[in-house]
Amino acid sequence: MIRAGEATGTLENVLLRLAEMAERRTNLTNKVKGAMAYPLFMAIVGVSVIVFIFTFVIPSITKLFLEMNRQLPWPTVMLMSINSFLWDYFWIFAVIVTGIVIAIVFWSKTTKGRKVWDQLKLKLPLFGNLNRKIAISRFSRTLAVLLASGLSIVETLELSRQVIGNTVISDVVDEAKDAISHGTGIAESFQRSGVFPPIVIHMIAAGEKSGGIEEGLTNVADAFDNDVEVTVKALTSLLEPAMIVLLGIIVGFIVLAILLPIFDINQAIV
Repeated sequence: MIRAGEATGTLENVLLRLAEMAERRTNLTNKVKGAMAYPLFMAIVGVSVIVFIFTFVIPSITKLFLEMNRQLPWPTVMLMSINSFLWDYFWIFAVIVTGIVIAIVFWSKTTKGRKVWDQLKLKLPLFGNLNRKIAISRFSRTLAVLLASGLSIVETLELSRQVIGNTVISDVVDEAKDAISHGTGIAESFQRSGVFPPIVIHMIAAGEKSGGIEEGLTNVADAFDNDVEVTVKALTSLLEPAMIVLLGIIVGFIVLAILLPIFDINQAIV
């Protein structure tokens, strides 16, 4: 882009567009991170509380109940079994989980693994559409800035596909680049893939007819950025109560399993 700006005498405008694009991308990233901060904090606190209970509270209670030599309620038996399993097989479980995670990480870095992982990211419930919008927004804004800098459409597509972050969509752009180099329109090339939403195709087609494709792509990127922000807020607003309910059920079950034998002992004494 800088090379094109120097050649066309528009270096100042090119740098301004780059700065604006970087600022918008940073703002979107910070908004997503900010929205996920509270649910992440709740998850860490909840897991810490549960680990503390299983590490320090339940072993002492289990020892006390076993010494009483009484028949225990099924929630207590289940809790004691879970605690015993975790203590006996924790390291084996940790090694297996760590091995699986490492294997998935290395596999996802291979060509085939990366493609399967990227396909999965686009098909995930709730998050699949969000990942698609983020990738298309990044691609559309980069393509608009590159086109406005005076680069050819083939060059801009080749450069833009490198910032998408998803090999599935990148391959579609690569196929569209080949089709465009043989005379096919931009909108028509993207429409064949079925990956890009209709609104993107319509905006690009309108831009091709009016000669303002850069503006159309920028509008697409702005719209998708707003959708991403709204979707993230909606997901976090659903995630927070779901986490509270889940943690409440787990802690409630633990408390119930501990209190039931105590109530039985009190009734026996009375």
